[in-house]
Amino acid sequence: MLKHRGFPGRLPGTDFQFVIRRANKKGASPLIARERYADRRPADRRADAFFLASLIEHFGEEPFERGNLDAGRLSWLFGREVVSAEPDDFDPESYEALLRVDLKRARASFPEIFGDGGGA
Repeated sequence: MLKHRGFPGRLPGTDFQFVIRRANKKGASPLIARERYADRRPADRRADAFFLASLIEHFGEEPFERGNLDAGRLSWLFGREVVSAEPDDFDPESYEALLRVDLKRARASFPEIFGDGGGA
């Protein structure tokens, strides 16, 4: 399992985890597209925004290996702002799965992390 050095471990001042320390002996937790309802807690929305901003800062639009990124946190963005970089050969239960940030969808969903109100 690839460890992403320099990636934030959690949202500062909270217990919202962004990375895991070691691989699960039973295999990676599957990535699933979780539904984000409008009534989610503000703290959860902040965690999503900070995690997505960290992904963009760390990887940009380039494909990246899932590695030690937390499956639960990725699943809140998966299928929307974070998509498979290999749609024909994607394994949601693999630490080696390649993902990428869809910047267009990220900008539409989280304009505040771009600091420009969402414009181009």
